[in-house]
Amino acid sequence: MRVVSGRFRGTKLDAVSGDRTRPTTDKVKEAMFSMLRPYLSGGSVLDLYAGTGGLAIEAVSQGMTHATLVDRQFQAIKVIENNIKKTHDLNSFTVVKAQSQQALQKFVTEQKTFDLVFLDPPYAKETITADMHYMSDNNLLTSGAIILAESDNTANLPDADQTFEIIQQKTYGITVVSIYRYNT
Repeated sequence: MRVVSGRFRGTKLDAVSGDRTRPTTDKVKEAMFSMLRPYLSGGSVLDLYAGTGGLAIEAVSQGMTHATLVDRQFQAIKVIENNIKKTHDLNSFTVVKAQSQQALQKFVTEQKTFDLVFLDPPYAKETITADMHYMSDNNLLTSGAIILAESDNTANLPDADQTFEIIQQKTYGITVVSIYRYNT
């Protein structure tokens, strides 16, 4: 695993040992960021199921200003912190050890907003729709925020509506990458 482009390009990232996290492959990550390129011009990122931190690190590498990375596993947090150290840009990242819902509640209290959100929960949990609506209902998204959801091909993803517009959706094997725009 490595950072594929931008100022941290080529930085090798550690993976979390075991099978509790499922890192995004370099091939899928390259495709994701090719789709996201028009939206990577500063602003804040939320990676709600950060795992190794690879997506948020890539986003900052390619132009976002700051990333908040959330994970509930101690081992994942250690890997995320180590991967961030490899960027030599600690001030561009905040790491939060918490369950996703607890983190979102904390962000509501802190009145945080995000311009780009990565949602890559464990495939079996199917929390993408609930997460998106919680963020919308609690003003955690800036106007025009982009949400990238990574799921398997059996997930029940949100349909386009007045709140969320589907910009792009592509399938890579069993992985489905969906990009939504938040319309307020």
